[in-house]
Amino acid sequence: MAQTIAVAGKGGVGKTTLTGLLIQYLGEQGKTPILAVDADANSNLNEVLGVEVEMTLGEIREEVTRAETSKENPIPASMSKADYMEIMFNRCIVEDDDFDLLVMGRTQGKGCYCYVNGLLQTQLQKLTPNYPYVVVDNEAGMEHISRGILPKVDTIILVSDCSRRGVQAAGRIAELAKECSLNAGRMGLIVNRAPNGVLNEGTREEIQKQNLELLGVIPQDDTVYEYDCDGKPTAELPKDSPVRKALYQVMKKLGL
Repeated sequence: MAQTIAVAGKGGVGKTTLTGLLIQYLGEQGKTPILAVDADANSNLNEVLGVEVEMTLGEIREEVTRAETSKENPIPASMSKADYMEIMFNRCIVEDDDFDLLVMGRTQGKGCYCYVNGLLQTQLQKLTPNYPYVVVDNEAGMEHISRGILPKVDTIILVSDCSRRGVQAAGRIAELAKECSLNAGRMGLIVNRAPNGVLNEGTREEIQKQNLELLGVIPQDDTVYEYDCDGKPTAELPKDSPVRKALYQVMKKLGL
């Protein structure tokens, strides 16, 4: 059974960068192959990992839904929707040495997507047993998990910056996870971009107020910003990067 790790946090706190480094860490530990799932509507995990994406699952979902009402039905008459979805689903898998990447794409628009979401759920359930680890980069709402499209969650990593608002957002996500009965075995907080890797008392006070377990603190590193500006995958950060070293310590703390 695959171990599923979900990473969530409000926009702009650096969760996708940390997710990419987490995937790389698991690869270095030989825990491969890894299924990486980009479930953020603002998809850019592929850029962090340095791979190209041809098609998203959201695009397939909308195409199949439109086919039900359009005169230009892309699905051959001799093929069922489920068979067509399976063929298209395989096109969405981006394969790399240590991981395969699936991009969920934007959330659903008008109309009911229950049938197509069910097909996606079925495909993912068939796929995930082939991987020892599934790592999911979520938006703050964790919609794909709360809708049951993605499998069960073993570990939830919440990411915040050093602000009280960021920690409060992480607290709300933690409450949402409980309301959705995700029943993760472990849930904790990583505070990212801390000056000199140190938290002030106000931030620590808010973490305690939100009743969050602090897994670790990631220091501010200008190299991450420079990589982003240059269009370089942050997964290529040097081995001695303070960000990489601090995150790897968190992963060891989690027993990963």
